[in-house]
Amino acid sequence: MGGDPVPIGRRVAYLRARRRLSQQSFADRLGKSKSWVDKVERGVRSLERVSTIREVAAVLRVDPAALLGRDAQPAGVAECREGVARIRAALSAYPMAFHRPADQAVMSPDRLAREVWQVWMTYQYARYPRLVELLPALVTEIHRVDAQVPAAGPEAVVEVYRVTAALLVKLGEESLAWLAADRAMSAAAGDRVLLACAAVQLGQVLRASARTRPVLLAAASQITPETPQELSLCGSLLVQAALTAAVAGDDRASGDLLDEAAGLAARVGDGHDHHRTAFGPTAVELARVTAAVELGDGPQAVARHRGAIGRDGWRWLPVEHRAAHLIDAARAHLQTNDPGNAAGLLVRADSIAPAEIRDRPCARHVVAQAARHPDAPPTITQLAINLGVL
Repeated sequence: MGGDPVPIGRRVAYLRARRRLSQQSFADRLGKSKSWVDKVERGVRSLERVSTIREVAAVLRVDPAALLGRDAQPAGVAECREGVARIRAALSAYPMAFHRPADQAVMSPDRLAREVWQVWMTYQYARYPRLVELLPALVTEIHRVDAQVPAAGPEAVVEVYRVTAALLVKLGEESLAWLAADRAMSAAAGDRVLLACAAVQLGQVLRASARTRPVLLAAASQITPETPQELSLCGSLLVQAALTAAVAGDDRASGDLLDEAAGLAARVGDGHDHHRTAFGPTAVELARVTAAVELGDGPQAVARHRGAIGRDGWRWLPVEHRAAHLIDAARAHLQTNDPGNAAGLLVRADSIAPAEIRDRPCARHVVAQAARHPDAPPTITQLAINLGVL
């Protein structure tokens, strides 16, 4: 985890409070003065002697390694890494290598559609560990479909690669996510709608690349925004282009693109999920928050966040979308030196979508940032310890 480690005194203070010990009673058990405990917890006095660290850990009933913050192996990390390795192996194979005996048919289009629906629902409910389990076999199956009956399911092929890219972005596997998004773009070739769908994920994967913006805008220009589905695709591509501009520090371009997206969103309305975009007025407002955070404008991001979550459309967004937004809003509060509200948002995100906090490296980083703040509340300290980032 990036950033400076949390001072040992902060851990001592948290663990002491969790044991419901006052500074005086803790000092008495150690044979130290209350002043000594106070100085340790404030970082004025350091804990360097191994024997003293062991004594403190014994009174707190924790392992010395935990006191030092060296037990940073959150539950499920090993399983997730193994799952990502299986996804990598599936993605690294090529469709032409997959052939079944004549008596073993590929998955029927109806069955494939149901499987695609299931993985998208799993993603939108932020059940990432389960999705890691499901995707390797499904990626392998769409390779078989693509190799044996290429005309049978191009949409399913694109959708599986899209959701795979979306998951891998969450897990911090950018290079592998790029491969999945690129596969989606290749599978969509010749179909403007599918190409636009694939480009939405490409924008998520390559948000930090300025070269991505022209690709997104070109894909949007190929769609005639008339139906709600078309409007949602065009608007989502504009949002991705706007966020790419924000990452590049281009506030004017970002604002113009989001204004254009807002115009399309007004014609779609909230409460829809065309092409798995959840695009609508509220989604655009949440994107404005993310853009403001990327541009370093914490106060504007905080103000927009408060307005956005008061909309009816907020409740209709997928769980994944809402939890991801709460993490961005927490970043905004940290930019305004407000660890209390940042902590509250992170704890709330953890309550509605635990995997969004626990399985995303960037989210864990935000938790660690909040917990390192001198005024961090106990709730975020506890969450950080549970995640192994404190």
